[in-house]
Amino acid sequence: MAENELMINGHTVGFTPGQTILEAAQAVDIWIPTLCHLKGATPTGACRICLVEVAGARALQPACATPAVAGMRVRTESEKVVEARRLVLELLLASGNHNCAVHNDNGQSWTDFQLDVQRHDGSNDLCPVWGECRLQDLAFRYQVTSGRFKPEPGAYPTEMANPLIVRDFSRCILCGRCVQACNEVQVNRAISHGYRGTRSKIVAAGDRTLAESECVFCGECIQACPVGALVEKKSRYQWRPWQETTVRTTCPYCGVGCQQLLHVQDGRIVKVTGVEKAEPNQGRLCVKGRFGYDFIYSEERLKTPLIREKDGFREASWDEALDLVATKLKQIIAESGPGALAGVSCARSINEDSYNMQKLFRAALKTNNIDHCART
Repeated sequence: MAENELMINGHTVGFTPGQTILEAAQAVDIWIPTLCHLKGATPTGACRICLVEVAGARALQPACATPAVAGMRVRTESEKVVEARRLVLELLLASGNHNCAVHNDNGQSWTDFQLDVQRHDGSNDLCPVWGECRLQDLAFRYQVTSGRFKPEPGAYPTEMANPLIVRDFSRCILCGRCVQACNEVQVNRAISHGYRGTRSKIVAAGDRTLAESECVFCGECIQACPVGALVEKKSRYQWRPWQETTVRTTCPYCGVGCQQLLHVQDGRIVKVTGVEKAEPNQGRLCVKGRFGYDFIYSEERLKTPLIREKDGFREASWDEALDLVATKLKQIIAESGPGALAGVSCARSINEDSYNMQKLFRAALKTNNIDHCART
């Protein structure tokens, strides 16, 4: 075996010095499950679901935090590995309210199960991320039920004290992805780990609400959460992945050009996520990009040009409105010179539109009185 090569499931795999076993495996499309791993953040090995068997090691190793070493022989789905993952999943399913239809085979009917959900959640609906939960996906893959360990009730109530994010601590698996997304990706440092043992939780501002913390509500924690502990309040119970279509677009709020995925259901946007592995934002969004899509459905939104007449406005065609603007601009230049003109470009405009705006004023209208408005 050559230098900087290891063996994974009998296949020779090259790696770059500094890579982990997980990164080396992912580079050649060898699947290893993860829950706590967040690309670009410091590996923690917290969830233990990525355990692999390394020849010669005394115990199973977390692939996300174990450096790749030349000559390693790794097995990702051995009997010992699968048994360990099944145990981890059973413990996670029993760690809170994970009503994802992965329940024991005690003869309980689906109707009884739904009634249990209603009693516990105060809702007829299953978990708001049912069908898009990584824990649920792994439980199905490894055929894990939640009957061996008694489920522990949530120690903390659900936090609803802000208009954008629901924090359901009963569904939190303490993987730490939200903390890393906040502290290492967005660098807002609004949340952290708090308390110990069965009282452990993700805290903000010394265990206060997000609204009372330094949180800027970018929602990166929601996108990082692999379960239903963090969800958008506006789309909670209004959206299911099998009912949606996704449309990739560019965020309309500034000239950065962040890439978004619009999740559309019944012809309406129900949530927005950042496009992973896409420049320039690499999945990140700000509060406006992630949550500020309601304006497109406002009844007050202008849909046609308006021309002021006396004390009111009347609707006009684009040709009439543009002709009127051009006439007025020419009139002002003729009477007072180009210095009497000024233009303001909206910060929501894309860079190309702002460029054309300044070119119009500087090249065509012969004035440098051009600025942009940062208000959105």
